[in-house]
Amino acid sequence: MEEYAREPCPWRIVDDCGGAFTMGVIGGGVFQAIKGFRNAPVGIRHRLRGSVNAVRIRAPQIGGSFAVWGGLFSTIDCGLVRLRGKEDPWNSITSGALTGAVLAARSGPLAMVGSAMMGGILLALIEGVGILLTRYTAQQFRNVGLGPSREGLYSVPLSQVGVGAPQLP
Repeated sequence: MEEYAREPCPWRIVDDCGGAFTMGVIGGGVFQAIKGFRNAPVGIRHRLRGSVNAVRIRAPQIGGSFAVWGGLFSTIDCGLVRLRGKEDPWNSITSGALTGAVLAARSGPLAMVGSAMMGGILLALIEGVGILLTRYTAQQFRNVGLGPSREGLYSVPLSQVGVGAPQLP
């Protein structure tokens, strides 16, 4: 499964942490720009200033939260790879559930269970969609040209393909 052929685990954690930070900053920046624009006083100058201030203040915080989630997820995922000895979708699903539980630990056991379920379900959906897309795209590249056709057993004569004994003129 080339899908799981990624960088080794120590670097995977750093890479996922940085990628999550970047996604959080960009996504949070867009969201905060809109929110700051809408909540600012009337006037284009005030609205643009409110938008920039909201992005400047909140986007790094959101990026940091995403980075914590990504780093913890990758750390647990690498631990499961080491413990189980294989990389499969179950590692990601379990990592999502454990990450949700750990991040909700300060809110109590009930919140931990709810966050673990949400993390596991979310990652199961992501992994399931990934598997379905992989199967769907693999069906598009099946070799259908050499199958049976109406003209005969093969749509292309074997002498033209270069299979079999060479024919003399």
